[in-house]
Amino acid sequence: MLLSPRAQVHPDGAGTRRPRTARSRRLASALLASAVSVCLVAAGAPPTPLGVGDRLFPHLGNPGYDVASYDLALTYSGSNTEPLQAVTTIDGWTTDTLDRINLDFAHGDVRSVEVDGEAAEFATVGEDLVITPADPLPRGDWMRVTVRHTSDPVSAEGRDGGWLRTADGLAMANQADAAHLVFPCNDHPSDKAMFTVRVTAPNGYTAVANGLPTDVDRAGGATTWTYRTLHPMATELAQVSIGRSAVLHREGPRGLPVRDVVPAKDREALEPWLKKTPDQITWMENKVGRYPFETYGLLVADTVTGFELETQTLSLFEKGLFTEPAYPTWYVESIMVHELAHQWFGNSVSPRTWSDLWLNEGHATWYEALYAQEKKADRTLEARMKAAYGASDRWRTAGGPPGAPKPPAPGQKIGIFRANVYDGAALVLFALRAEIGEKAFDRLERTWPAEHRDATASTADFVRLATEISGRDLGSFFQHWLYDEKTPPMPGHPEWKPVAPAARTAE
Repeated sequence: MLLSPRAQVHPDGAGTRRPRTARSRRLASALLASAVSVCLVAAGAPPTPLGVGDRLFPHLGNPGYDVASYDLALTYSGSNTEPLQAVTTIDGWTTDTLDRINLDFAHGDVRSVEVDGEAAEFATVGEDLVITPADPLPRGDWMRVTVRHTSDPVSAEGRDGGWLRTADGLAMANQADAAHLVFPCNDHPSDKAMFTVRVTAPNGYTAVANGLPTDVDRAGGATTWTYRTLHPMATELAQVSIGRSAVLHREGPRGLPVRDVVPAKDREALEPWLKKTPDQITWMENKVGRYPFETYGLLVADTVTGFELETQTLSLFEKGLFTEPAYPTWYVESIMVHELAHQWFGNSVSPRTWSDLWLNEGHATWYEALYAQEKKADRTLEARMKAAYGASDRWRTAGGPPGAPKPPAPGQKIGIFRANVYDGAALVLFALRAEIGEKAFDRLERTWPAEHRDATASTADFVRLATEISGRDLGSFFQHWLYDEKTPPMPGHPEWKPVAPAARTAE
């Protein structure tokens, strides 16, 4: 995200699953009698919300299972103020014996729930949908959960994110904790999964989602569009666009399909910007290696968001970024590169926890700044980092150090996206390059997304890799730069000093 200045899966997306028969349930119960008896005692207790214990979002995500795939079927009426009818099917493995399954879901009506084809009881507790299957699920079992529900595009009171209403339809903005305002899920980046999305909308609308199109089915007055990802994705990166849109196609490096989704009426005005994307992909590949996904493009939304967002394979942008004449060309292009860089840093390599956010935003800011330097000579990376150093102590006080950002205010999902995880985190990378040298740093930047492609990774993983590549113990370096209340001295620039805040004058 950039704040504006203003498991094996079956080809059908359902997964390779073993049907749960009455005989298999009885056998599992017999073999796991003692464990099940404990579960049944627990089942008598009231359902409670759970979480995976993320430091910044402690109630986000759910333990006990690993999602392999999501299948989302959404029906849009043509009005972006009316709830969509939806069916969410989740396939995955249990990692513990489960008498209940907790899903994150907080902004829709649940009509029914099935577990492995059998009706299940359910209750909404806090922001969790708590499901009680007919029989406890043994550890290591394949499960399918089907939820029939609505998905409300009108924002929940006091909550950011989820569906984003545009001038002609809808888009999604789920970062960091809002995917479960749209569909039931395990809403934490540590549990990535494959996605299939089916959207039915009245004729005249176009629906686009992450990944590649697999089918378009027209029947009567409606069209159903189907998209499927070829790589696992975190829920916060899911994207569905429904609108009176034009889909523009071009080729990127090695024939990579590049598709942009724009308001049909604005396609000509936006084309000068959109045609820059293939060269920007080549620029990033020269820095960090091959583009990691099956497609890329821009979703330009006619709305005001206050941010741009790196939704996987289809980054979300405000139309105003490209139409506001006050924004210089180099600036707009560098913002485009920021979201593109996230496809490697944050999307392909997802944060293990939200405290690892600095790895996403620091790297995206780094390549944004490098690109700006190439486009406009007086916008140098070093000058930007010097200015960041001057402000860094203030940023750490206000938002916490880069590796330990302060929690957001309740309901304000973008509250963790502060300067300390943007330029403050890029400053850590600038110091690291000075500490280990450009050759080792460039090798690190290529190895990191290659080694952790399609996976999650933590700050500790980055520290270990940097130590291995540099041949030096960098534990103390990272401890000071990521977690100290005050900014350490900058290697190679002892003259750089933090800038004290301006003194307040009496009124």
